[in-house]
Amino acid sequence: MPQGHPLRLWIVRHGESSGNVARDAAQATGAARIDIPERDVDVPLSALGHRQAGALGRWFAALPEDERPNLLLASPYRRAVETAEAIRGAGGLAAAAPPLLVDERLREKEFGILDRLTRAGIERYHPEQAALRSDLGKFYHRPPGGESWCDVILRLRSALDTISLHHDGRRVLLVAHQVVVLCLRYLLEEMTEDGILSIDADGDVANCGVTEYAFSASAAPGSGLALVRYNFVAPLEADGAPVTSEPDTDAVQ
Repeated sequence: MPQGHPLRLWIVRHGESSGNVARDAAQATGAARIDIPERDVDVPLSALGHRQAGALGRWFAALPEDERPNLLLASPYRRAVETAEAIRGAGGLAAAAPPLLVDERLREKEFGILDRLTRAGIERYHPEQAALRSDLGKFYHRPPGGESWCDVILRLRSALDTISLHHDGRRVLLVAHQVVVLCLRYLLEEMTEDGILSIDADGDVANCGVTEYAFSASAAPGSGLALVRYNFVAPLEADGAPVTSEPDTDAVQ
């Protein structure tokens, strides 16, 4: 019987990227700017990120055929696409799964004029934005040319509607970014601003960490999906792949 929702939904943050590594290096030296030669959309996985994605793919591959994802969606950003392709390459999808579907609504939060700046850099070059963000909070602050968390949530509402309409009853694996993972939790669990920011404050989403939902008639009415687990990293640990959880390239996302 049609249920209007996926049967299972896994939301995965991409593996460690070269941007994550560059951000850590900038933070360690107190630099104002993060040294990344590519556009954010073109930032690839690091060698460790590929290893993490492969480990997660092997975990999915160990599931019974009828429990593996049979639909793969990803952000268009290179690090998300590479993660998704590595999961598929490791046998992590059901045999009949169609090719990867890329959806621009799953893209990284856009940072505008704050792109590639560390916290120190924002305070140095855009002190007015640092003050405004402090006043408004990250949920509502929109840097010039960029997005607030609310802006991300608005496009994700549309993406979830599409998934419910076109992929009813499927087992969907979605590969995206830290803020996307958190904003999807906000939507699927009908959270408040304080609720999701409290989860965010508890720690970063791990690279290739798994957030899993299952269809449930008793779930929040707007989603039909109940949380099974969040930030699950046992697949990486079991494979011997180091767990990382660096924030994305903007320090104050």
